Amino acid sequence: MSDEHGGASRAAARPGATGHAMHEPAAGHAGHGAAGHGTAGHGTAGHGATGWRSVSWRSAAQATLHCLTGCAIGEVLGMVLGTAFGLSNGVTVVLSIALAFVFGYALTMRGMVRAGLGVGAALRVALAADTVSIVVMEIIDNLTVLAIPGAMDAGLASVLFWSSLLIALALAFVVATPVNRWLISRGRGHAVAHRYRHGHGA
Repeated sequence: MSDEHGGASRAAARPGATGHAMHEPAAGHAGHGAAGHGTAGHGTAGHGATGWRSVSWRSAAQATLHCLTGCAIGEVLGMVLGTAFGLSNGVTVVLSIALAFVFGYALTMRGMVRAGLGVGAALRVALAADTVSIVVMEIIDNLTVLAIPGAMDAGLASVLFWSSLLIALALAFVVATPVNRWLISRGRGHAVAHRYRHGHGA
């Protein structure tokens, strides 16, 4: 009788021999699945972070810099062409904005095409990833240049022309970075492009 009781005790001590013991691994795995697979920095909260706190300022700054690069190329080209051809300030601003969108989208599309997307699909991703960011940067950028006295009328060889453009781009970066951080935390903006670059796009 003692052997039977001892055998039952040893069986109960073995993992999985009772209902409670069998539940422990499952509970541990469930906890790991809920907290251990977040993708902080790319729009999904992880490791306890929620909202835009799940996205680092570095990630937001990198996304903004990527967008700003294309915008800056378009802006500078538009200003150069407008000044070189003697276009009015209004036409020059419109040309610069249009080229900023073109080059901003093109830069993202290049990465998407390299990731294997067709041109049409790459354009849709670029529109989703960059539109809000470019709009914000263009508003801040152009308002800044227009607010600096004489900046629009300065020639290409003028220090005022290039310094005002540099100040405008810097301010656009500062304002657009928190916007991009919020967009990425919501799974939008550059989070869309990130998913396609890593093969998770729908």
